[in-house]
Amino acid sequence: MFSLDFLINALSLGSLYALIALGLVIVYGILKLVNFAYGELIMVGGYALFMLGNLPALPWLVMALIAVTIAMLTSYLTERVAFRPVREKSLTAILITSFAVSTLLQNAALLIVSSRSRAVQFPAIFSGSVRLGNVDIANRNILVIVTSTLLLIALTLLLKRTILGIALRAAADKFQMTRMLGVPANLIISVAFVISGLLAGVVSLFWIGRVGSVTPTIGLSPLLIAFVATVIGGMNSLEGAVVGGYLYGFLFSIISLILPQNLLDYREALMFSIVILILLFKPEGLIRGTYSGERVG
Repeated sequence: MFSLDFLINALSLGSLYALIALGLVIVYGILKLVNFAYGELIMVGGYALFMLGNLPALPWLVMALIAVTIAMLTSYLTERVAFRPVREKSLTAILITSFAVSTLLQNAALLIVSSRSRAVQFPAIFSGSVRLGNVDIANRNILVIVTSTLLLIALTLLLKRTILGIALRAAADKFQMTRMLGVPANLIISVAFVISGLLAGVVSLFWIGRVGSVTPTIGLSPLLIAFVATVIGGMNSLEGAVVGGYLYGFLFSIISLILPQNLLDYREALMFSIVILILLFKPEGLIRGTYSGERVG
């Protein structure tokens, strides 16, 4: 039942979902805010790829790096321009701001590009495959797994082996105490948003690579998946976000495998039923984080 092809597909999907969830939680850990504009960062990366694809003789890897950089810059600017002025207000104010930023970015895409789906150019390696035994494994899945593994290792080293990473973890745990100890609040929050933008930019390469096109609302689905995955794993835990992402990917793949063809449209409903069951027994998520309930104020 669980063939090599299935395991690779599930691991690839879980890797992608883990990156999405981690990008959401790394900001939530400090601001205690579910950033509803996070999905639009993936959309921004996709449109950057689309526009750069019209430039002549530009290597795709260079386009990918530029698209990721644009997503990081957009994330930083949203923090600097939109969230920073209101983050000391009520949680309601900052939550409404995230909705406003999401709507603004979507409408900017509508005005600058179009409401129609736009095809994005990808290199041949994305559509190719390699043969392992008697199974064809899509190159795209291998790229997702390798890239996600390298990113997770790099982030782990950053958070545990560098002064900046220690400050980030401390801020996520006890922000007010960290600020009283002399850690610059603005720097820590900006770095969290930049890392979130980095993860969103990388995700956009593979998310859009799966569908082959970009639309102004393409960020809605990954945002919903990120939220569900973090709820499963634990909203107050970076490790929980990764675990929740992988678990969501494997559960979704198993449901897609066992459901009859005429019931595949109900996969999301079944997934949410499973999530409800998990939360009945583990309302704090599978991994309890150490983050406090305080918020920047």
